[in-house]
Amino acid sequence: MRLPNVLGPALPLVFAALIACTQQTASVGPKEIAADTSCALDGMVLADFPGPKGQIHYATGETDFFCDTLEMFAMFLQPEQKRRITAIYTQNMGQTDWDKPQGHWIDAKQAFYVTGSKKTGSMGPTIAAFAQQADAEKFAQANGGRVLKFEQVTPDMVNLTGGVVHDAM
Repeated sequence: MRLPNVLGPALPLVFAALIACTQQTASVGPKEIAADTSCALDGMVLADFPGPKGQIHYATGETDFFCDTLEMFAMFLQPEQKRRITAIYTQNMGQTDWDKPQGHWIDAKQAFYVTGSKKTGSMGPTIAAFAQQADAEKFAQANGGRVLKFEQVTPDMVNLTGGVVHDAM
């Protein structure tokens, strides 16, 4: 028994649309921060704070920006994170100014990170990001901390419950 061809001439258009969607999500690049770009977690304006920023792109076309790499990792590492991520970026602190970082976006999954340094970001202690391991090691020697790869950063390293919540204790 032969099934009727319901799609008929529309089939090539359906395949073309699927290919275009796939190509679009595969080629998502970083977006630049505008003067009023705010953090997805706390609404703070990114341009007002030092240290590396982050951004996560989703299959829906949405982008979340973060005023700190700690927040970027906290969102990425959440066990309840269900949205499909198409890209994640951070700033290369080996090429931009710590106090007023601009541009120099790199694939966060390929970056090297320094945890435990004396440098601070928008919420206090942060994780510095670098495109080159040698730059991360140089930074760690000058500012303290240890160098990690993306997959070595764990949820307990990016706990956002500290800060002012515990200052009164």
